[in-house]
Amino acid sequence: MQSRIGQLLKRPVGRPPHEVRRYFASFTYRAQSWSRPRRVVAKVEWHPGELYPRVGFIVTNLARPAKRVVTFYNQRGSAEQWIKEGKNAIKWTRLSCRTFAANAVRLQLHALAYNLGNFARTLAMPKAAEPWSLTSLREKLIKIGAKVVRHGRYVTFQMAEVAVSRLMFRDILMLIARLRAPPAPA
Repeated sequence: MQSRIGQLLKRPVGRPPHEVRRYFASFTYRAQSWSRPRRVVAKVEWHPGELYPRVGFIVTNLARPAKRVVTFYNQRGSAEQWIKEGKNAIKWTRLSCRTFAANAVRLQLHALAYNLGNFARTLAMPKAAEPWSLTSLREKLIKIGAKVVRHGRYVTFQMAEVAVSRLMFRDILMLIARLRAPPAPA
């Protein structure tokens, strides 16, 4: 298949750019095990500082332009990653109730938990926690034990700083407080 896109695999002429250059091609191809030729879309990316391009092939039956086919499959891949994350972090495949209705409610609760976790991750996490997955968020913030100490005038949460430092926890609480709607004028 690479011989079919040979012109895209030659290094572009001129100074190397500072941004990624993407090229697309579409052609029909028939492997020996296939009963008929199929459409193949190729994506070639030239990244700054890299000597060789990154090449990907998609076998498809979509009739869209090559760039739109790649965009479609990238979005589909992202959606599958979100589903995988929900299965691993929220355990939404554990539907062990006896009735369909109970399992439906349980799945809806898992979807709500996923959406709340994703909401917290996108709107209430500092930059240091940006690469965290929902599993990391759950294990470092939600499943961590804390001791609640009540004094006469205040309540203190005593948490181990193994998962989240005091400064990061403060930043998270500040970001959550900023999400609160301002009080209505009296």
